[in-house]
Amino acid sequence: MILTPKLESFVMHCGEMGSRWGFNRTVGQMYGLLLISEQALHAVQISELLNISRGNVSMGIKELQSWRLIQVTHKPKDRKEYYAPAGSIFEMALRVFEERRKREVDPTLSLLRDNLLDKPANEQEAYAQGKMHEIHELLESLTTWASELQGMSPEKLDTLMKLGSGVAKVIEFKDKLIK
Repeated sequence: MILTPKLESFVMHCGEMGSRWGFNRTVGQMYGLLLISEQALHAVQISELLNISRGNVSMGIKELQSWRLIQVTHKPKDRKEYYAPAGSIFEMALRVFEERRKREVDPTLSLLRDNLLDKPANEQEAYAQGKMHEIHELLESLTTWASELQGMSPEKLDTLMKLGSGVAKVIEFKDKLIK
C-alpha cells in the first residue's frame, strides 16, 4: 500500500478524531489506515506506513482490540498476524459509542446515583442534588434511547436518521391534532 497525499490526509485526520473519541492520535491513525486498506495489514506494514515504532504499533493494536474495532486474521503459510477493521462502518460507530458510554456515561451515572441517595446536609446540597437529578434523568433518557437505537438494524437506523427533523414535524402535527 502506498499512502498518497489524500490517503495520508485522511489517516492524519483519523488521528485527530481518535483523540476526540477517547484514544490517542497514533491509535486513531492506525485505525484510519486499516479502514482504507483493501487488504489486512501486519504490524511491520503499519509501522512502516505510519513511520511509528513497532512498540507503538503493538500498544495501538491492543487498544484497538480493547475497543473491539479490529480483528486478527492469518494467511496460510504465514506466521504473521494481520489486522483489519472488525465489521462495517456502522458497527464501528456503534462500538465507539458503546465504549464511550461505558467509559464516560456509566461512571457518571453511578456517581450521580450515589450522591442522590444521600440526604442533603443543607440548602446548598439540596440545590446541587436537584441539578444532579436533572443531569441523571437526562443521561438515563439518552442512554435508554441510545440502547434502543443500537438494537435497530442499520437500514432502519439509516431511515430514521434521514427523517431527521421530519420526526419533530410529525410530533408537532400530532400535538396540534390532540388540542
